[in-house]
Amino acid sequence: MPHTDLPADARAVIDAMPELEFIEAYIVDINGIARGKRLPAASLARVYSKGLNLPVSTPLLDIWGHEVEDTGLAIASGDADRPCLPVEGSLRPMPWSTRGAAQMLLMMHEPDGSRFAGDPRAILATVVDRLAARGLTPVVATELEFRLFEAEPDATGRPVPAQLSTRPGRRSQLYGIEELDNLDDLFGDIEAACVAQGLPMDTLISEQGEAQYEINLEHVGDALLAADQTILLKRTIKACARRHGLAASFMAKPFGDSSGNGMHAHISLLDRNGDNIFADNHSDNGALMQCVAGLLETMAESTAIFAPHDNSFRRFQAASHAPLAPAWGVDNRTTAIRLPLAEPAAARIEHRVAGADANPYLVLATVLGGMEHGMARQLVPPPETVGDAYSQHEASLPDAWGTAIEAFEESSFIAEYLGADYQRWYAAAKRQERECLRAIVPAAEYDAYLRTV
Repeated sequence: MPHTDLPADARAVIDAMPELEFIEAYIVDINGIARGKRLPAASLARVYSKGLNLPVSTPLLDIWGHEVEDTGLAIASGDADRPCLPVEGSLRPMPWSTRGAAQMLLMMHEPDGSRFAGDPRAILATVVDRLAARGLTPVVATELEFRLFEAEPDATGRPVPAQLSTRPGRRSQLYGIEELDNLDDLFGDIEAACVAQGLPMDTLISEQGEAQYEINLEHVGDALLAADQTILLKRTIKACARRHGLAASFMAKPFGDSSGNGMHAHISLLDRNGDNIFADNHSDNGALMQCVAGLLETMAESTAIFAPHDNSFRRFQAASHAPLAPAWGVDNRTTAIRLPLAEPAAARIEHRVAGADANPYLVLATVLGGMEHGMARQLVPPPETVGDAYSQHEASLPDAWGTAIEAFEESSFIAEYLGADYQRWYAAAKRQERECLRAIVPAAEYDAYLRTV
């Protein structure tokens, strides 16, 4: 494929990067990890014309990169290749690289050209199609919390919060400007890298935990693009942190006694005329309340998506701004579903359950599916929660990984919206991860039990 036959967006990137040496082409797996290949720049035309082959098990590897035999997609099937095709408009520079480098997102397909049911991006695309059939377009923005650590842990293996951020042992000041100024060079590089990639970075704030921050992305009228941008933002933050001798982490709960990292999703729905169907729509049988009701009804069985790892469940604690029960409220940050105060045209739902360790494609697919579920069944939510949700509602969301996986496996909602095959594959991967961790006895258990019982 000659240079002139490439898509216009790809030609623009190439023309702006005369020193381009290589390209990283990747899919995003079950855990939100980029998996693919690094290719010489001369191979770009071939990727656009033929795609890039990867084993069918690739998007369903566990967190350590091991194949999950219980999916039936690895050894049992012969682990045949599937074509991974470029995502339109996804070729972007990698401004943190010291060499001329670009990256592109791929999506796995079947040999007949249909979407592969095990690719998280394909699952979100299918849910978006369901909403499109209703004449609805999601408008989505995500908020990502993360921690910055020194490159090396302490002598016990415990991560050390970035010392340029704040004095060791002192919590960061929530919304503290000095905490941002202390890392101005790093944040300046992140902002510049976002501009170079066309990522719509919005606000940056200091959070409650030591060396903890939050970056918000602007709303976009394309749920797939919003998830793409979330993945790219995470890669950008991690890469820029490495350049500054630090490690960025989206682990849900690095410290048991300090704030966890969440990923909140803000969502509204536009009709065929481009009007927000949530505007002035707080009646019990209106679209907004139906969506809220659908999210609450499906929340427990979806928790394995919002909290995909063992560590994820440490984030759910009383008075932590992480919800323990399905509840909603107007401008209430103690509820799982918050309706922010906004002009009618900007009316939206804020979904506050997912951790920053969750896969954004799967989170948005599950959230949008819950909203469509509520509209399809014209559900009515329980009364609004006013004030402290923790004191008014019994903790009822799954509070352990095994319980969440069981609820996920038994869910007819998950089977309908994510697909029965993916439901089985995802549960198999999570059970494998869980069993691996259960085989490891942590030091705290030796300290508590070895000589005392």
